[in-house]
Amino acid sequence: MPGIGAGSGLPPFAGAGTGTGTGTGRARRLRGAAAARLPVLNASFGSGKPVMDFTISPDIEEFRSRIAAFVEDRILPLEADPASYDAHENIRLDLADALRSQARAEGLWCLQLKPETGGQGLGRTGMAVCYEAMNRSIFGPVVFNAAAPDDGNMMLLEAVGTEPQKERWLRPIVDGSVRSAFVMTEPHPGGGSDPTMMLTTATRKGDRYVVRGRKWFITGAAEAKHFILVARTSDDPRKGLTAFLFDRDQPGWRIDRRIPIMGPEEHGGHCELVFEGLEIPVENVLMNEGDGLKATQIRLGPARLTHCMRWLGLSKRCVEIARTYAAERSGFGQRLSKRESIQTMLGDLAMKIEIGRLLVMKAAWALDRDSFARKEVSMAKVHVANLLHQAADVGIQINGARGYSKDTVLEWIYRYARQARLVDGADEVHKMVLNNHLEAEGSAFWTWETTDAGG
Repeated sequence: MPGIGAGSGLPPFAGAGTGTGTGTGRARRLRGAAAARLPVLNASFGSGKPVMDFTISPDIEEFRSRIAAFVEDRILPLEADPASYDAHENIRLDLADALRSQARAEGLWCLQLKPETGGQGLGRTGMAVCYEAMNRSIFGPVVFNAAAPDDGNMMLLEAVGTEPQKERWLRPIVDGSVRSAFVMTEPHPGGGSDPTMMLTTATRKGDRYVVRGRKWFITGAAEAKHFILVARTSDDPRKGLTAFLFDRDQPGWRIDRRIPIMGPEEHGGHCELVFEGLEIPVENVLMNEGDGLKATQIRLGPARLTHCMRWLGLSKRCVEIARTYAAERSGFGQRLSKRESIQTMLGDLAMKIEIGRLLVMKAAWALDRDSFARKEVSMAKVHVANLLHQAADVGIQINGARGYSKDTVLEWIYRYARQARLVDGADEVHKMVLNNHLEAEGSAFWTWETTDAGG
C-alpha cells in the first residue's frame, strides 16, 4: 500500500552494504556487473547525447524473469489462502519474513540500491521493469524490500545520509531487521498539500532539538523502528523545515491511534502521532537545518514514480483475472471473451496500461539522467493512479458477482486503488503543477529529445 502519510501532504516535487543478496554464483556475478546494468535507454546514436530507446539490458531481463518466477511459484499461491493474511488484510509477517529471506538469498533484494549499500544498482529504469513484475501479486513488493515507505526512505538515506547515519539508520532497513516511516503530514490546520502550513516545531536547545506537534496518516508507524521526521525550525518560506532521524524507543512521543481506513492496510497501518518533547541530537539532522523541503523533494519524486511502477503490475493483474474469467464464462450462448463489449473494455485497458508504462519509463529515464523530472513524474502519477482504479473496476465488472466477492483479489485492489489518487499528491495538485509548467513554458511544454547536428 502507498505511503499515505508520506505523500498526501506535499505538492509534487522530484529529485534526485555489502553482504546482502549474494546467494548463488550467478547472483554474485550479477551484483558485480551492476555498473553496466542501466538499460539501453541511456545509449546514443553516434552523437554522445543520450537518446530514448525502450530496450532493456540482458541483466535487467534476467532480474525481471527471476522475479516473475518467484512471484508465480511462491507468492501467488498464498493469496488464495485466508490464513496468509493478517488482521489488516496484508500478508502475515511471519510468512513475509520467510519469503524475504528467500528473496535475499537469491539476490532479489533491495534492487533499487547501489551495490555498496547492499542492492543491485538497477537505476530507475531497471526498477520500472522489475517493480512492475513484483506487483503482479498484492504481496510482492514487501517480499523484495521494495515496498513503501521503506523503499523511499532507503533511497533518501542512501542519497543524502552521512556515513555514520547510513550505518546507524539505513543499514538495518536494508538488512530487513527494522521497518521505517516518513513523518510529515499533519491534520488541519497543519501542513497538507501546502508544506508552508506545517505546525510541528523542532526548537534548538543546545545540542538537541525539542519536537512538539501532531502528525497523522503516517504509514507503517505501528511497526516502524526508524523514523524520518520533517518539522519547522524557522519561519523562512524555503528554509524553514528540517528533516530529522529518530528511533522508536526515544521518549517524548507516542502513537495516539491507528487510523481506521477503507483498507487494506500497510504493515503498521496509518497512524496519528503526538510529539510532546521528543529530543533529537544535532547529529541526527538529515542534511542541514533548513534542508527539510529539499529532503522531501529528493525523496518524494522517485517515491511517487515507484508507486506507479507497482500500480502498473496490479493493473496488469486485474486484466489477467478478467481475461481468464471472460475466456471461461459463457452466457446466452456465447463466451464473454467473444462479446464486443468485453473486448472493448479489455482493449481500452491494454492501451492505457501501455501509455502508463511509457510515461513511467520516460520519467525513470529522466531521473537516471539527474533530471528532476517534475512534469514527467506528475503526468505518470495522475495517469497510473486513475488507471489502477479503472482496471480494478473493469475487472470486477467482467467477473460479475465473483469480482465483488473475496474469491479473487480484485475487490482488495479496488479498495486499495481508491487511495492512489490521493497519496503522494492528489490528482488536482499534480494537474496544477503541470499547468504551472504550461504557463511558464508555453508550447515548449511539449519537446522532443534531439541529437547534435550531424549525429
